[in-house]
Amino acid sequence: MAQTNKDSIFNESIMHSRLIKLKNYSSIDSVFSSFKNDSIKMKTLASRASENKYPEVECYALISVGNIYRNVSNYETSINILKKAEKIADSINNVELKVVSLNMLGVVYRRIDLIRPALDYHKRALDIASSFKNPSAELKHSVAVSQNSLGNIYLTLEQYDLAISLFTKSLKIEEESNNILGLAINNQNIGYAQEAMGNLDIALKHFELSLDYNTQINSDIGLVICYNSIGKIYTKQNRLKEAEIILEKALQKSLIINDKYYIATSYINFGSNLNELKQYKASENYLLKALEISNQYGLKSFIIESHEALSNLYNNTKQFEKALFHYKSAIDFEKTLTSKINIQYANDIILQYEDEVKNNQIKALAEENELVKLKLNRNQKIFWFTLLGLIILAIILFSVNRTRQLNNEKQILTLEQDMLRSQMNPHFIFNSLNSIKLYIINNEKENAVYYLNKFSKFIRKILIASTEKEMSLEDELETMQLYMNIENIRFSNAIDFKINVEESINTASIKVPSLILQPFLENALWHGLSSKNDEKNIVLNVYKTSDDFVTISITDNGIGRKEAERINKDKVLKRKSVGINITKARLANFSKRYTTDYKITIEDLYNDTKKPIGTKVIVNIPTRSNALKTA
Repeated sequence: MAQTNKDSIFNESIMHSRLIKLKNYSSIDSVFSSFKNDSIKMKTLASRASENKYPEVECYALISVGNIYRNVSNYETSINILKKAEKIADSINNVELKVVSLNMLGVVYRRIDLIRPALDYHKRALDIASSFKNPSAELKHSVAVSQNSLGNIYLTLEQYDLAISLFTKSLKIEEESNNILGLAINNQNIGYAQEAMGNLDIALKHFELSLDYNTQINSDIGLVICYNSIGKIYTKQNRLKEAEIILEKALQKSLIINDKYYIATSYINFGSNLNELKQYKASENYLLKALEISNQYGLKSFIIESHEALSNLYNNTKQFEKALFHYKSAIDFEKTLTSKINIQYANDIILQYEDEVKNNQIKALAEENELVKLKLNRNQKIFWFTLLGLIILAIILFSVNRTRQLNNEKQILTLEQDMLRSQMNPHFIFNSLNSIKLYIINNEKENAVYYLNKFSKFIRKILIASTEKEMSLEDELETMQLYMNIENIRFSNAIDFKINVEESINTASIKVPSLILQPFLENALWHGLSSKNDEKNIVLNVYKTSDDFVTISITDNGIGRKEAERINKDKVLKRKSVGINITKARLANFSKRYTTDYKITIEDLYNDTKKPIGTKVIVNIPTRSNALKTA
């Protein structure tokens, strides 16, 4: 009787769609959402809509059918149906349906580890949805889906900071619309990124939050995912019995759902945990099942994971021939995932190149230092022969003064070497090139060329700075603008950076130590703004309050020094910086030729409720030389 009533409601819904001619995704979903997981009804709806020339309803139905085939691991059929839906949406110029179909195609390609088409479809969906100034609720949701999916791709590319940034943006949209499913998914994905970065406790909190959301909406797939994630964390924390209980729950629920993707991952996680518990026979049984399903449905990542887990199991049971076989199988099959291997290879090449460049420059500086020493030694000999008749006191005074100069020049060379090492940070250069590489992968040629030009100009200025102890303030500000343009790529251009110069100041005539402002901007970026989710601003002001020095202030609206220090302590991988100490030493040496000393002041900014609202760094650089004072 219940089924008869449901069929009756469905037939009435079809008639309802005829009467009001539903046009957008939200209105169609409000009528048919309770049926969209029923393949028979959705196929019927697609057929009726096609016959009666309701392309919007037909497109909605095809998207639902495509998702159903994806969830039973029939990926080829899913792709064909979703492409048909996308084609219909394109022909009727329905933006909402087009964006949804593009996102769903991206999800399928991610399931089968085809990163390039997945990236392409999600990026197209995001570009279209983001192009509207006043988007509908569904387009806002589609933006969140695209950002979440791109974040998952960045996870695959091991770009964890970028992934978390996109998940956080998606999470904010889902919070505004109170979409519990979206909140569950994004917290789950943030947990994946934190786990990959070694922050297991933070990851566990996000997984548990996701579990709470999935429990609220009674999402069986969501519960399977959360159980597996929490179980893996327990295993890594050596809480093996707790892991066994929750992973068994994940396995049983995945078998009921009958989604091969989640069955395979549940077998792998449960089998790996049993291996740690030394239940080797049961572990082997589950891992072999995982391998069989993964091969049958072309789940490439799970094939590799299954072989690796089996190799570990057979190694523990001293079946070394089998262990070697599965190890080689994992390695051989991983070679088929060329996207990941090529990326890793490119990363290694970039690192090797940057190390070589850095080492060559340091070597060149060392050779230059040695030449200076040789020249000085030669001059000393000439001096002794020339001034042999001078009194002993004069010789001693000259030697003391000369030694002091040598120590000073050696200190300068050491500081310049340290400065160059800091600026030519391989991690910064690698991430910059990798971000540009992602523009190339996305086929964003204009952005790639634009940022590559910026990057090349910045590197050229660093190399020029390595040969000069100081530069004009005008060149320094231009270099900092280039630096911020490049760093802003990793923040999805979310940072608003401004430079304000007082009109009375001639920046071309003021000399400052080369690249002196970069460490302060780097601190503002990575300690002040990187952990902040909303608006991010940095303002650099140049002004004068005295004729003796020029004042430069750098103000950010970040989380403040205390919060940044607390976050850094909690991280497994801590970001270290010695740039400020090097900067102070260089400013101290620079100030010796001027009437006033340099001064650096750091102010913590608070609002009326004493809540941190950022940090302000004030640097006073002397401009009146000793020669002017004498005059």
